[in-house]
Amino acid sequence: MSKAIYTGGYTTENSEEIVVFIIGMRINKYIAIHKWLPVFLAMPRMIKELYTQKDSLGFISMESYFGLKTTAMIQYWNSTEELHAYARKNNHLTAWRNFNKKVANNDAVGVYHETYQIKKGEYEAIYRNMPHYGLGKALTHIPITPKTNSSRKRLASNS
Repeated sequence: MSKAIYTGGYTTENSEEIVVFIIGMRINKYIAIHKWLPVFLAMPRMIKELYTQKDSLGFISMESYFGLKTTAMIQYWNSTEELHAYARKNNHLTAWRNFNKKVANNDAVGVYHETYQIKKGEYEAIYRNMPHYGLGKALTHIPITPKTNSSRKRLASNS
Protein backbone atom coordinates (compact mmCIF):
# COMPACT_ATOMS: atom_id res chain seq x y z
CA MET A 1 0.00 0.00 0.00
CA SER A 2 1.46 3.37 -0.97
CA LYS A 3 1.19 6.62 0.94
CA ALA A 4 -0.94 9.42 -0.51
CA ILE A 5 1.15 12.06 -2.28
CA TYR A 6 0.21 15.65 -1.50
CA THR A 7 0.82 17.55 -4.73
CA GLY A 8 2.14 21.07 -4.34
CA GLY A 9 3.87 22.72 -1.41
CA TYR A 10 3.15 22.06 2.25
CA THR A 11 4.65 23.11 5.53
CA THR A 12 3.95 22.76 9.25
CA GLU A 13 2.99 25.29 11.85
CA ASN A 14 5.93 26.08 14.09
CA SER A 15 3.83 27.10 17.07
CA GLU A 16 4.74 24.16 19.32
CA GLU A 17 7.88 23.20 21.16
CA ILE A 18 9.17 19.86 19.93
CA VAL A 19 11.97 17.44 20.72
CA VAL A 20 13.85 15.77 17.89
CA PHE A 21 15.62 12.59 18.96
CA ILE A 22 18.00 10.79 16.61
CA ILE A 23 18.97 7.28 17.61
CA GLY A 24 20.75 4.49 15.81
CA MET A 25 23.35 1.79 15.74
CA ARG A 26 26.44 1.00 13.70
CA ILE A 27 27.68 -2.46 12.83
CA ASN A 28 31.46 -2.32 13.21
CA LYS A 29 32.14 -6.02 12.66
CA TYR A 30 29.72 -7.86 10.37
CA ILE A 31 31.15 -11.23 11.37
CA ALA A 32 30.15 -10.65 15.02
CA ILE A 33 26.45 -11.11 14.25
CA HIS A 34 25.87 -12.57 17.73
CA LYS A 35 26.83 -9.16 19.14
CA TRP A 36 24.96 -6.75 16.86
CA LEU A 37 21.84 -8.74 15.94
CA PRO A 38 20.32 -8.58 19.47
CA VAL A 39 20.84 -4.80 19.45
CA PHE A 40 19.17 -4.55 16.04
CA LEU A 41 16.26 -6.79 17.07
CA ALA A 42 15.54 -4.79 20.24
CA MET A 43 14.36 -1.80 18.24
CA PRO A 44 11.15 -3.25 16.69
CA ARG A 45 9.76 -4.00 20.19
CA MET A 46 10.41 -0.41 21.24
CA ILE A 47 8.86 1.00 18.06
CA LYS A 48 5.73 -1.09 18.54
CA GLU A 49 5.52 0.06 22.15
CA LEU A 50 5.92 3.72 21.14
CA TYR A 51 3.16 3.56 18.54
CA THR A 52 0.71 1.56 20.66
CA GLN A 53 1.18 3.84 23.69
CA LYS A 54 2.06 7.12 21.96
CA ASP A 55 -0.63 9.21 23.66
CA SER A 56 0.57 8.31 27.14
CA LEU A 57 4.32 8.41 26.35
CA GLY A 58 4.66 11.78 24.60
CA PHE A 59 5.99 10.16 21.41
CA ILE A 60 4.63 11.76 18.23
CA SER A 61 6.15 10.13 15.15
CA MET A 62 9.35 8.78 13.55
CA GLU A 63 11.23 8.03 10.35
CA SER A 64 13.77 5.19 9.88
CA TYR A 65 16.85 4.83 7.68
CA PHE A 66 19.05 1.83 6.96
CA GLY A 67 22.53 2.04 5.49
CA LEU A 68 25.22 -0.56 4.92
CA LYS A 69 26.61 -0.26 8.45
CA THR A 70 24.46 2.33 10.19
CA THR A 71 20.80 2.69 11.06
CA ALA A 72 19.19 5.96 12.07
CA MET A 73 15.80 6.79 13.41
CA ILE A 74 14.49 10.33 13.73
CA GLN A 75 11.85 10.55 16.41
CA TYR A 76 9.61 13.45 17.38
CA TRP A 77 8.55 13.89 21.01
CA ASN A 78 6.41 16.39 22.94
CA SER A 79 9.11 17.03 25.56
CA THR A 80 12.48 15.90 26.85
CA GLU A 81 10.80 14.98 30.14
CA GLU A 82 8.62 12.44 28.36
CA LEU A 83 11.55 11.12 26.32
CA HIS A 84 13.63 10.71 29.49
CA ALA A 85 10.73 9.03 31.30
CA TYR A 86 10.45 6.50 28.47
CA ALA A 87 14.21 5.82 28.57
CA ARG A 88 13.97 4.86 32.25
CA LYS A 89 11.24 2.24 31.82
CA ASN A 90 9.47 -0.10 29.46
CA ASN A 91 11.22 -1.95 26.64
CA HIS A 92 13.95 0.68 26.37
CA LEU A 93 15.27 0.06 29.86
CA THR A 94 15.41 -3.71 29.22
CA ALA A 95 17.22 -3.19 25.90
CA TRP A 96 19.70 -0.73 27.46
CA ARG A 97 20.49 -3.08 30.34
CA ASN A 98 21.03 -5.98 27.91
CA PHE A 99 23.30 -3.85 25.73
CA ASN A 100 25.40 -2.77 28.71
CA LYS A 101 25.65 -6.32 30.04
CA LYS A 102 26.56 -7.98 26.72
CA VAL A 103 28.32 -5.52 24.40
CA ALA A 104 28.89 -2.13 26.01
CA ASN A 105 32.68 -2.53 25.91
CA ASN A 106 32.86 -4.53 22.70
CA ASP A 107 33.73 -2.81 19.42
CA ALA A 108 31.48 -5.05 17.27
CA VAL A 109 28.50 -2.71 17.51
CA GLY A 110 27.96 0.90 18.48
CA VAL A 111 24.91 2.91 19.42
CA TYR A 112 24.31 6.64 19.42
CA HIS A 113 21.68 9.25 20.05
CA GLU A 114 21.29 13.00 19.79
CA THR A 115 18.54 15.08 21.39
CA TYR A 116 17.43 18.51 20.21
CA GLN A 117 14.96 20.69 22.11
CA ILE A 118 13.44 23.11 19.64
CA LYS A 119 11.37 26.08 20.79
CA LYS A 120 8.30 27.23 18.95
CA GLY A 121 9.13 29.45 16.01
CA GLU A 122 12.66 28.02 15.68
CA TYR A 123 12.00 25.42 13.00
CA GLU A 124 10.51 25.32 9.55
CA ALA A 125 9.80 22.70 6.94
CA ILE A 126 8.71 22.35 3.34
CA TYR A 127 7.36 19.32 1.50
CA ARG A 128 6.67 19.30 -2.25
CA ASN A 129 4.88 16.39 -3.83
CA MET A 130 5.49 14.22 -0.76
CA PRO A 131 3.45 11.99 1.50
CA HIS A 132 3.17 13.02 5.14
CA TYR A 133 6.79 12.84 6.26
CA GLY A 134 9.03 14.01 9.12
CA LEU A 135 7.64 17.06 10.90
CA GLY A 136 4.87 17.08 8.29
CA LYS A 137 3.73 13.75 9.71
CA ALA A 138 4.40 14.66 13.34
CA LEU A 139 2.70 18.07 13.28
CA THR A 140 -0.16 19.65 11.36
CA HIS A 141 0.48 19.46 7.60
CA ILE A 142 -0.71 22.69 5.95
CA PRO A 143 -0.54 24.12 2.42
CA ILE A 144 2.05 26.78 1.59
CA THR A 145 0.53 30.26 1.30
CA PRO A 146 2.04 33.57 0.20
CA LYS A 147 2.77 34.19 3.91
CA THR A 148 4.75 30.92 4.18
CA ASN A 149 6.37 30.58 0.74
CA SER A 150 9.97 31.01 1.92
CA SER A 151 12.07 29.63 4.73
CA ARG A 152 12.43 33.12 6.23
CA LYS A 153 8.67 33.66 6.21
CA ARG A 154 7.96 30.24 7.72
CA LEU A 155 10.44 30.90 10.54
CA ALA A 156 8.92 34.33 11.19
CA SER A 157 5.29 33.15 10.98
CA ASN A 158 5.02 32.04 14.63
CA SER A 159 8.06 33.51 16.33
